[in-house]
Amino acid sequence: MATLAICNHKGGTGKTTTAIHIGAALGLCGFRTLIVDLDPQGFLSRMVGIGEPKPEASSLALFEHDVRLDQLPFVKCRLFDVLPASTTLIKRMRHLNRTIDVFWVKEALENQESYDLVLLDTAAALTVFSLNALAAANSLLIPVTPEYQPVVGAEETWLTAREVRGRLNPDLETPFFLITRVDGRRQAHRKYQEYLRQRYSGQVMQAIVRTSSLLAASCAEGKTVLETRVNSRGSIDYANVTDEIIRRVGMKLPEVTRA
Repeated sequence: MATLAICNHKGGTGKTTTAIHIGAALGLCGFRTLIVDLDPQGFLSRMVGIGEPKPEASSLALFEHDVRLDQLPFVKCRLFDVLPASTTLIKRMRHLNRTIDVFWVKEALENQESYDLVLLDTAAALTVFSLNALAAANSLLIPVTPEYQPVVGAEETWLTAREVRGRLNPDLETPFFLITRVDGRRQAHRKYQEYLRQRYSGQVMQAIVRTSSLLAASCAEGKTVLETRVNSRGSIDYANVTDEIIRRVGMKLPEVTRA
């Protein structure tokens, strides 16, 4: 099983939209995919139409003793499953202050074979929940809009990942960046894309996500453009992104898809 964390310490980079559309694209390819919402504000959960869950049926349950992922009741969406966030995560966070409290999610995911990929969506901040995601993941995707503040946040996330890899999770691969919300008409966007590719070379994905009003609109309706507007810019971009992610994390297409 592959585990992919999606993080950026700066908000507004399309992180949650990316998680949803990658999950949908993987589902269309036949992969069994679970998205775990570790953001106490639950943006992803609400974007796919899930209301406030009971704490025991939310990602909060991962922070209880002897809980395994396959024991939890997931919400089945059309193309992937979701373990939604509960607002009670905020209260729980105040008590997760021990060094070992960064390993709850990792322990819950151990020896789990129900899914081909688990996506861990995190808040736009460095919290014990995002550290749990990094400690549990074997890959990290950093969505970044090519503008000053998102790039700074992405680079801070990169440094955090290096610390986590050195101290907590030696299995975490070198992170890779996904450039999102690209407006080819803006000189600043071209400048920051060039900066990222020069500095981080092959760790910047070749696929990009261009600006698209349909992406936000489709998510607001609880759907994805991969389902509603298959020939749209956003649908094509996220299909390309997902294809590249499959190669980067070393996933094999399911037998039914190869057939």
